[in-house]
Amino acid sequence: MLQEKLTTIMNDLDTWQFPEIAEDMPHGDMPGDKVIISEALVPHAQTLFRLLVQMMKEKGDEKYVVSIFGGSGSGKSVTTSLLTYYLNQAGIRTYAMSGDNYPRRIPEYNDAERVSIFRSEGLKGLLKEQAYSTEVQAVLSELWKKETDSDPAEAETYPWLSIYQKYGRKGLEGYLGEDKEQDYAQVNWVLSAFKSGQEKIWMKRMGRSEDARWYDEVDFSGTNVLLLEWTHSGSEKVQGVDIAVCLRSTPEETKAYRLFRARDGKADSAFVTMVLEIEQAKLDARMESNADIIIAKDGTVLRP
Repeated sequence: MLQEKLTTIMNDLDTWQFPEIAEDMPHGDMPGDKVIISEALVPHAQTLFRLLVQMMKEKGDEKYVVSIFGGSGSGKSVTTSLLTYYLNQAGIRTYAMSGDNYPRRIPEYNDAERVSIFRSEGLKGLLKEQAYSTEVQAVLSELWKKETDSDPAEAETYPWLSIYQKYGRKGLEGYLGEDKEQDYAQVNWVLSAFKSGQEKIWMKRMGRSEDARWYDEVDFSGTNVLLLEWTHSGSEKVQGVDIAVCLRSTPEETKAYRLFRARDGKADSAFVTMVLEIEQAKLDARMESNADIIIAKDGTVLRP
């Protein structure tokens, strides 16, 4: 029984001996995802382990969904891997689920959709504000080729561009992290199946090409904790979360991380900067309203 295991851990929590990190330590279920364990994040994961043990003991249930959310570079993947390892080693069977398997489009197509929405809504805004003309379109076409139509610096040369950017940004705000972009219904189906005690669940897998979509049947029998690691797992659209953890980072840290990983060749572009700003604003709002635990990049516990 989970509560009996938690009681045993609680009795020695202050002096709990964490196991050495194994080279073959399992990670999340995102295909092709490589997680390099950072020693700097080990204390964060150990702090989180202690906080979760206390919260799960206080709640008194036998199954828990724990969401771990934050921006890129906040340490979600590494912290989740470490936490999964520590919980399993302590006898609490835990599964790490990556929400990155549940967007509606592969990364390439999703990036293209984001740009399409920004430009489409920007054009509509110009029409609405009666700032559109054939001359404006000619300039826009050149900016599109250079991929600088989202750069605020360009608006100093073309004042009407600020209208285009304002409406384009508003369009993105209605897409990023929303149902149009992420399949929350399928995520919620998995969480519901787990909480109801379903022993085998078909889990979605998504790679980076259109033909890399499939499902793996995962055995959840005896599993007590499901960790949902995802930028958007702090959203109010995710149903069934028992404990929400936010790993807080800044847009600057996120951009530095993306450049370090070379995950996106345009990680320092004006468009990506805008996307990160919008996502960060949503993360901050979700952190304030939904997070039970908040840990800063330096490991400081900001909540509880």
